[in-house]
Amino acid sequence: MAYSHTNSKGVKYYLNSKLVTLRGGKEQRIYYFSKDQRAESIDAVPDGMVVNENPRNGFLTVKRK
Repeated sequence: MAYSHTNSKGVKYYLNSKLVTLRGGKEQRIYYFSKDQRAESIDAVPDGMVVNENPRNGFLTVKRK
């Protein structure tokens, strides 16, 4: 079951994770929200991270504690 979060506007989003390659060749894991479940969906917020919502537009992000 993918982790989902409903923002203050009532829209449900699913947390996804992807491994991307930066310009220097280093790989980094990114976290992002989408309105649909994808293959990259994860089950929980990673340890040491919290979900943050922009109060102006309801946009969700994941940031370190």
